[in-house]
Amino acid sequence: MKTARLALVCLLLCAAATAQQLSLQWQQVQPGVWKAVAGTPEKISLLKAAGATPNAASLQKLPAAQFPLPQTDITVRLEDGKVYLKFPLERDEQLFGLGLNFKTVNQRGRVSQLHMDHYGGTDNGRTHAPVPFYVSSRGYGVLIDAARYLTVYAGTAVRVDTRHPPELIDRNDKSKKWQSMPYSDGVEVLVPAAGVEIYVFGGPTAMNAVQRYNLFNGGGYLPPKWGLGFTQRVPTLYSQSDILREAAEFEAHNFPLDFIGVEPGWHSMSYPCTFEWDSSRFPDPKGFITSLAQKGVRANLWLNPYVSPKSSLYSKVKPYAGTHTVWNGLVTDFTIPAARQLWKEHFIKNHISIGVSGYKMDENDGYDKWLWPDVASFPSGTTAEQMRQVYGVIMQKMTDEWYREQNQRTYGLVRASNAGASNFPYVIYNDYYSHPDFITALVNSSFIGVLWTPEVRASKSAEEWVRRMQSVCFSPMAMLNAWADGTKPWSFPEVEKAVQEVAMLRMRLLPYIYSTFAQYHFEGKPPFRSMNLIDGFAYAARETGGKLDATLNPYEAKTRAELKDQYMMGDNILVAPVFAGEKSRKVQLPAGKWYDFYTGQLAGENQEITVTAVLDKIPLFVKDGAIIPMIPARRQAPKAGEVLPLEVRHYGTAAGSFTLYDDDGTTFNYEKGAFSAVMLNVSKDKSGTLKGEMSGPVAGKPFGYEKKVKWVFMTKK
Repeated sequence: MKTARLALVCLLLCAAATAQQLSLQWQQVQPGVWKAVAGTPEKISLLKAAGATPNAASLQKLPAAQFPLPQTDITVRLEDGKVYLKFPLERDEQLFGLGLNFKTVNQRGRVSQLHMDHYGGTDNGRTHAPVPFYVSSRGYGVLIDAARYLTVYAGTAVRVDTRHPPELIDRNDKSKKWQSMPYSDGVEVLVPAAGVEIYVFGGPTAMNAVQRYNLFNGGGYLPPKWGLGFTQRVPTLYSQSDILREAAEFEAHNFPLDFIGVEPGWHSMSYPCTFEWDSSRFPDPKGFITSLAQKGVRANLWLNPYVSPKSSLYSKVKPYAGTHTVWNGLVTDFTIPAARQLWKEHFIKNHISIGVSGYKMDENDGYDKWLWPDVASFPSGTTAEQMRQVYGVIMQKMTDEWYREQNQRTYGLVRASNAGASNFPYVIYNDYYSHPDFITALVNSSFIGVLWTPEVRASKSAEEWVRRMQSVCFSPMAMLNAWADGTKPWSFPEVEKAVQEVAMLRMRLLPYIYSTFAQYHFEGKPPFRSMNLIDGFAYAARETGGKLDATLNPYEAKTRAELKDQYMMGDNILVAPVFAGEKSRKVQLPAGKWYDFYTGQLAGENQEITVTAVLDKIPLFVKDGAIIPMIPARRQAPKAGEVLPLEVRHYGTAAGSFTLYDDDGTTFNYEKGAFSAVMLNVSKDKSGTLKGEMSGPVAGKPFGYEKKVKWVFMTKK
């Protein structure tokens, strides 16, 4: 008996020794941004991999913020070599973010394992950007900076010692109040590491918290102007002559084209890749790039990062590669500076020096059956799990630096991203292909500091083709990805005019879109943003259903209706895509008056409206007092030195203003002050008549618009 007691005491003492409750010390590291350290953080983390420098000046301009949570309610313990975190939740809070999700917006009530992977059709945390950052509807954000597979219980777990227990309901009474998932007052996070750094971003609004997150990571990326034009990715085995012919076809059809995506066939071997030109399909790479440039078109090269034994790079990087291959190709350990230098030399010599403008970095995200396994090891000592979480971010940073050294902006595509990537020149895409889910992903991207394109590849009907093309033209990258199907914008001749019109509308809106991306860079506001980030908008996810079914729904689980099919482009334009088969759709208008973009007529005010689906128009709404600068329709983005006529539209009856941003469109000289930010103002004179004026640009600063503005007042009395 005595021996048993001693054993029990020893067991309890051992448990106490392995479980350590910590008190977090919060330090303000930037205005409205606090950091705490739990345990011993690992050498590599998400933010360390991204290596961003906070935009302290812009952070200082945001509204003052107090620490947004009761600090004593944030708890942490170390146990079994892991960190266990808990953050408090109020009953009415909604939670957004926690990765690039495709089906859900409000993440409260969900369990996610944030794991870098190809998206498999379920919002379970395995996604292309498993960013461990969440934003609360109460106006704050939380980031867990760990390059690990984190498990997040977002208001799902109920502790025995909770101060706010859920109501006890007897299901035997058949009460409609019973829920399969009771109320939880906490977010709990399991970090499989001995330590972690934690950041809290203040508000006072959810948008302010997102701004702080983006600015803390250097501010959002400002693409080159050509990157915001239209791009066509050509079939896999196209040759240089095929691609030049394709560019000529775009010109013949008077369709926008600023850059072409060159797919795997440019490599002398792909899957794995040589990163060297195939001499039969591309006998003159430099001449090819030059010929495209003469047409005003740039080239963007596809790659995946696995080095072929046939590449001259193979023997050089082999000492810096992991223990496992992908498709027989080496996986370079990019955490080693010498390895990155070898890649830099190879890519500058073979691509950048001859005029290649950027990259599409494919298949650095997942699928366990072909990516390096978690049992792999790397020469730096970085674990396979850590490498998987940061690989795409390091690739973005590495390639971005190559172009920055040339003083050239780039814009490309990537399959893997994570926290800290706001200031990188890449847009996420994938092989999934649901139009509605693509729009939900676009909505969700705004919470986590990444960009997403709802690319077009193929369609079952002309109607679907138009609808997909309309959506992609109101996204960060207007892209037709024809790598497999060989589709063209005019593949459905009966709707070619409608497709051309929406592409030209995007080109006309480039002054507005470019200024919106400048806002992303300087202010941290995402260019395409969820309605949940908009002032004067309150939409709570509504639970419906819950009907008992013995086999399909034995726990009477409810479904949640969310607003995930409309979004804002910048401050002024509400985008409400229509999907194939829809004859009409509902649109939720925020507070204030909103007007139809095309007619200027009043659409509604702080209400739900129903709009009829018109095939050749994507529903767009503009808020009262909004100013929309536009240029004439054109096939290609403005070049440095061009001076274009400017049409400025005003909607509604209220006064308004807009900051029109411009620079040379291609270099980083704007970071040294070489840009213009002029004010477009509409005010009322003594008679109540609206009048517009533009402030003069500063002499010597780049400004590509005529000083005489055509003002168009869209809303007639």
